[in-house]
Amino acid sequence: MSTSAEDNDYKQLYESAINKVEQLQHELNQLKKMIFGVRQERFIPADKNQLALDIPTEQSAAVCNVLDAKKVTYVKVVKQDATQARDSRHTIPSHLRREDVIIDPDHIPAGSKHIGTTETEVLEYKPAEIYVVRYIRNKYLLPSADETSSKIIVGPLPTLPVAKSMMGPGLLAQLVVEKICDHLPVHRQQQRLERDGIKLPYSTLSDGFAKTAALITPIYRALVTEVLNADYLQADETSVPVLDKDKKGSTHRGYYWLYQDNINKLLVFDYQPGRGREGPAEMLKDFYGTLQTDAYSAYNSIVDTNNITLIHCLAHARRYFSDAIYSDRERAEYVLEQLQLVYQIERDSRALNHDNEKRAASRQKHSLPILKKLGSWMEDQYKQVLPQSPIGKALAYSIKRWDKLCAFVYDGKLHPDNNAAERSIRATVIGRKNYLFAGSHESAKRIAMLYSLIGTCKLHNINPSLWLKDVLMVINDHPINRIKELLPHIWITKQK
Repeated sequence: MSTSAEDNDYKQLYESAINKVEQLQHELNQLKKMIFGVRQERFIPADKNQLALDIPTEQSAAVCNVLDAKKVTYVKVVKQDATQARDSRHTIPSHLRREDVIIDPDHIPAGSKHIGTTETEVLEYKPAEIYVVRYIRNKYLLPSADETSSKIIVGPLPTLPVAKSMMGPGLLAQLVVEKICDHLPVHRQQQRLERDGIKLPYSTLSDGFAKTAALITPIYRALVTEVLNADYLQADETSVPVLDKDKKGSTHRGYYWLYQDNINKLLVFDYQPGRGREGPAEMLKDFYGTLQTDAYSAYNSIVDTNNITLIHCLAHARRYFSDAIYSDRERAEYVLEQLQLVYQIERDSRALNHDNEKRAASRQKHSLPILKKLGSWMEDQYKQVLPQSPIGKALAYSIKRWDKLCAFVYDGKLHPDNNAAERSIRATVIGRKNYLFAGSHESAKRIAMLYSLIGTCKLHNINPSLWLKDVLMVINDHPINRIKELLPHIWITKQK
């Protein structure tokens, strides 16, 4: 009896050791992937004609039908020779100013006849010009008045964005765009200006940045209203270090919360000191519609109290299986192959320019059968794996949320994943690596506001420098009840 108990103890120790080794190996593989691995998420199987595990015959037929339909109907190959490919890569945009330099041969014999030209175009560059606008206002003495009287009229000074500041709207716009788009901290901007012989104190540049943000705060509020009027939003969040006077020698971890309307190409960043539910609860209190997020629990309590339909991100689920591929290649590759079929259907739908109705019909015809069978397969496989193994965690994550992960198939306007929001939030991550931290909680709020407006410009392919300069030139005189007209997506329609 004691021998049997000892055997069980040894068996448990052995299984525990094996699990620990697998966990450590999984962590090692993850670290190697982070350091040396590729950054793309798209799965490419070693053999496209062979699935990793046996599947029912009817499912194989369904998969083959989808693949065959894709190859026959959608794939189009356009051939071009090497010269065409080379020319298309090096075509210089036609809108650039051309400066012609006429070159004759060193010696032209008498009687030579001009028969044409040979043109070679080279892109050139000169540093951006910083110049001075000098407003010279003429003064006039009114008739029947002498020089000592007060009856003198002067040309009106245009309204400047920041009163009594030497920085005009173009320079202020450039400072903002360089920090938000190009991720240049203020001290680097200061150094760049010094190279051109312009010495401006750090405090002057910081003050100009802050006052510019204050000027366009009403536009940001109008943008928030526009975004929350949508019926489908994607949400995500990321951390940002913030200097806090109450934390000496360290930074406070604040958060940028992103809310993106992919249909109208609008986005809003909201800074909050923490990652609790209070931030999104306040922001989404008047939102009614579909909210797509990762599986962060803060959103669950919000949708329970609001009229919000919560759906999840299929890409997040896919990443768990991508991470588990080193510990259970057969199961992980099978799931990735099935999800690849679903994403191929999405690509084909975009190639055919499907509207929402046709996209939903295509999803329900092709994607839904794949996802239903994959969901059942996951439940069967979960019974055969260790719950704490990488593949067990991947299966548990998806099984628990499968209905919310598959909800996109019923509505053509919904996306299968949150990738669009993650692309938008990436700008804050790159910026964080450059300027390291926000100087205060108020500074973090200003940066979030500017990321919102500049990010919306990017989604609409608007040059943010042109938009912001134009806005700063008119914002002080613009009626507050028409502030919506200055939103990037509305402003651009009036420029055409």
